[in-house]
Amino acid sequence: MTQITHSDQHALDTLRLIGPAPDNWVPPREGIDHNVVIVGGGQTGTAFAFALQRAGIGQVSVIDAAADEDQSGVWLNRARMNKLRTPKSLVGPEVGLPGLSFQAWYEARFGAESYGEIDRIARTRWAEYLAWYRHFLEIPIRYGTRLTRIEPAGEHFRLHLDVRDGGTVRSVVETARKIVLGNGVAGNGGPNIPAVLKTLPSTLLAHTSEAIDFAALRGKSVAVIGGAASAFDAAATALEAGAGQVHLFARRERIASVPVTRARAYPGAYDNYFHLPDAIRWSQARRFRRAGSTPPLDAVERVTRFANFHLHPGTQWSHADVRNGRVETEVAGESLAFDFVIAGTGYAIDLALRPELAQIAGHVRLWRDQYVPAASDSDDALGAHPYLGAALEYLEKVEGEAPYLKNIHVYNPAAFVSFGLPVGDVPSMKRDIPAVVQRISRDLFLADLDAHEARIHGDIAADFDESVYAQSVWQRDRADVA
Repeated sequence: MTQITHSDQHALDTLRLIGPAPDNWVPPREGIDHNVVIVGGGQTGTAFAFALQRAGIGQVSVIDAAADEDQSGVWLNRARMNKLRTPKSLVGPEVGLPGLSFQAWYEARFGAESYGEIDRIARTRWAEYLAWYRHFLEIPIRYGTRLTRIEPAGEHFRLHLDVRDGGTVRSVVETARKIVLGNGVAGNGGPNIPAVLKTLPSTLLAHTSEAIDFAALRGKSVAVIGGAASAFDAAATALEAGAGQVHLFARRERIASVPVTRARAYPGAYDNYFHLPDAIRWSQARRFRRAGSTPPLDAVERVTRFANFHLHPGTQWSHADVRNGRVETEVAGESLAFDFVIAGTGYAIDLALRPELAQIAGHVRLWRDQYVPAASDSDDALGAHPYLGAALEYLEKVEGEAPYLKNIHVYNPAAFVSFGLPVGDVPSMKRDIPAVVQRISRDLFLADLDAHEARIHGDIAADFDESVYAQSVWQRDRADVA
């Protein structure tokens, strides 16, 4: 557990100055366990839980499939970069409260001068900060709780959960009115495994989303497929663990180095991106796909300092065979064999891949249902993204068939085409967390309008009676006498 010390005075003052969180104003409903269930207990889950608390919304539950906080999230598990890929100055889970920011936390421990010297945030420091944030704000997270199915039930949902208790798993059903899917990069799909690799056994293949025993690769020959940041991070981790040879294969002739999303990283475009016409949002997503996802310079330099790192740009595997316990392939007329293959090939958006979404996936409006680009601008992968509403909510494919979808908010990368950012990461927090919380507040308020109407029309006790000012009331006859 992260210790809270006197060095956190700025954070303590922040909470003191904004005052206590409002009482829960949402009227209880019979048979409802939770007003909101947040799926995912990482940086997203904790930030949403705090924001909802400050909005006076109670009965909020954060669930996480990880066994405990040490296994939750990516930063100390599957993330392998040395530094975050985003600028240190971006607003994060503090969402407008500087005393709760990474900078305030860091300077309280290491000083303002040290903060000024770092260019980007070290991954492990970010993990420390998130642990502090969670404990300082006393955000409860139910670990060992996996959502297995969302079942619509009129104006609420029945959530089927597998709850791990020690060595046993029990299935339970709980009810909720709202759901926030803060479940990471695979939250609306799964790892993208190229067809050429799918026949390889798990003993010889892993996706970067998986736990990988890099120590076991010491002295081994490793192939990494992919040219984006996660591929370079995996290659570097293998090299640093003592791999004998690491070969990275990228489809592009040149590693993507132009971060096209920066062209719209100004407040006007950032704040109003959702309001762009569909054609512009689609063209922006296509531009990103054409340019490619850029690894940070330090991620590339991290591998190129090794003489046993070999880059194969403009190459794509056409076959992979297993012989004598090794993976064999042929690239550009050269036969190569590897002891292990790592797929740094990103993620596929496909709601049907998620068991918890199976009952609702067919009703969700996708971009391919909403927008038909010119044939030259078509893109099946982008078309599979959900077409989301202003508060990142699912919309119906056919109006009237699944009205409950508006109560599921998608705070994960599936929102990319609709909102232009890798939603769920730091860049999206400042804009999208308040938007989702405001919509949840509005929906819960209007859903119980009768109760709120009665409350706001209710009798209010007087603060004082006439006796307080009776002696000062003007009386003409007394004035004349005087």
